[in-house]
Amino acid sequence: MVRAISDRIVTGGMHPGEKLDEASLADRYKVSRTPVREALNRLSAMGLVERRPNRGAIVAVVSRAHLASMFESMAELEAICARFCAERMTEQERRTLEIEHRAAAELVAREAEADYELFNSDFHTRLYRGAHSPHMCELASQTRRRLAPFRRAQFRFDGRLQKSWREHDRIVQSILARDAAAAGSAARDHLTVVGAASVIFVNDDVIATNS
Repeated sequence: MVRAISDRIVTGGMHPGEKLDEASLADRYKVSRTPVREALNRLSAMGLVERRPNRGAIVAVVSRAHLASMFESMAELEAICARFCAERMTEQERRTLEIEHRAAAELVAREAEADYELFNSDFHTRLYRGAHSPHMCELASQTRRRLAPFRRAQFRFDGRLQKSWREHDRIVQSILARDAAAAGSAARDHLTVVGAASVIFVNDDVIATNS
């Protein structure tokens, strides 16, 4: 439910200020109101839904400036995680990272977008954990959850799977070489591209300027 509703918001199927009626959404997705209510609560925490006292929920207004700021912060957080990975990952963690990264090339070759999305999420989570910094892992994970619907939009680009894998490859090779500076730079560049790619497919009515 979180994914279904957030994807409609990000792609313009729902507009800023539009009322989100639990009964209507439950009927649309053929579910009870409970999962809808839980999804709206999670989307509220992500900043995509605004809950108003005694007035229900509406699609939140997200400014382009705020979205750009979030991606900028995400890029720096992931750069730090990648640097720490290059310095702190165990040999087993490095081997696993490389093996799974190589395996993902097959997903790209098959253009298995849904499977690659799952891999992509696991890949970034592995970087957060490989940093061996619980607080940094928490910060990166929280920010990623808020940006998840926007980050998924990048895969609407033709050829984006291949480019994503190559960007990951720069990060992986730098980590394996224990080159912290290169790993951080590669991760930052990757998230900068992801941010730019994600915003392109967001409807201008959805990412409106806060008044």
